[in-house]
Amino acid sequence: MSFKIERNDITKVHTDAIVNTANPLPRIGRGTDTAVYNAAGREELLKAREEIGVIEPGHSVSTKSFNLKKNGIKYIIHTVGCRYDADKPETVQNLRNCYSSSLKIAKDLGCKSVAIPLLATGFYGFPKELP
Repeated sequence: MSFKIERNDITKVHTDAIVNTANPLPRIGRGTDTAVYNAAGREELLKAREEIGVIEPGHSVSTKSFNLKKNGIKYIIHTVGCRYDADKPETVQNLRNCYSSSLKIAKDLGCKSVAIPLLATGFYGFPKELP
């Protein structure tokens, strides 16, 4: 399996699936979430998320890619992190669960490639250098 780090707009990469740093509630969040909704089609994607409902921290779900299909993206995998707290080791485990549950969904969907942003490093404050 190959691994590549790339600096790019996640909505413009050519991959089978992208991982979205989702709001736990079916509404549009900040940062990457906003970019994904804008590129995929706000109304269609929001309707799909409303059908799914709440996503618990550390869990992931998938939707179709809607308008992102034109870039070759077949699926959007939505995962929910939590706010970083150095005094609570469970926050780091939650972040690990985001990555592992996203990759499991990609595998179950038959994806050969997946793009994942640095999860929870924006609004949730996880240090980018965290091991």
